[in-house]
Amino acid sequence: MDSVRFDRTGAGTRVPLALKILIAGGFGAGKTTLVSALSEVRPLQTEEILTGAGADTDDISGVEGKSTTTVAMDFGRITINEDLQLYLFGTPGQDRFWFLWDELAFGALGAVVLADTRRLSDCFPSIDYFEQRGIPFVVGVNCFDGARQYDLATVRRALDLDPEVPVLLCDARDRQSGKLVLIGLVEHVARQRGEPVPVA
Repeated sequence: MDSVRFDRTGAGTRVPLALKILIAGGFGAGKTTLVSALSEVRPLQTEEILTGAGADTDDISGVEGKSTTTVAMDFGRITINEDLQLYLFGTPGQDRFWFLWDELAFGALGAVVLADTRRLSDCFPSIDYFEQRGIPFVVGVNCFDGARQYDLATVRRALDLDPEVPVLLCDARDRQSGKLVLIGLVEHVARQRGEPVPVA
């Protein structure tokens, strides 16, 4: 699984296997927050302040308190053990940054699509993207304070998801909650590939 890298003296160092996971969803769904909560290192963020110049393109209805936006990607890392690391790539949420998605998605194990029930239709483009490319994904329904809560069956119907796509409740601010969503994704990928589901 891992490889060995040799330095100038000929001594070898283990290089862990790195798996790429995308964190996607609509504008303001909590992607940057989730990557930040999960990452063991200070996450790389490309956040910029929302200005009046973007008023015609950035619909902030339902997320009026949002003051920044991701303009390229977020990046974080989780070390599972000495042989395995997860690289988390948060995608930008606005349409004008879609040109970055193919590069970010290349080689991805799978994706988490964060859904905000206040703006549920915002995650349709992410779902369509992963379905069209055959990239396994789960939907994490981010439970925002004060937002109306829906049962998972209602969310599944509203998103018209295939029955095998997992839909999970989560709180993007909470590391443990985010870890459960990642575990759900890894189990889903294993089932799709016909491999044994890893045991925690």
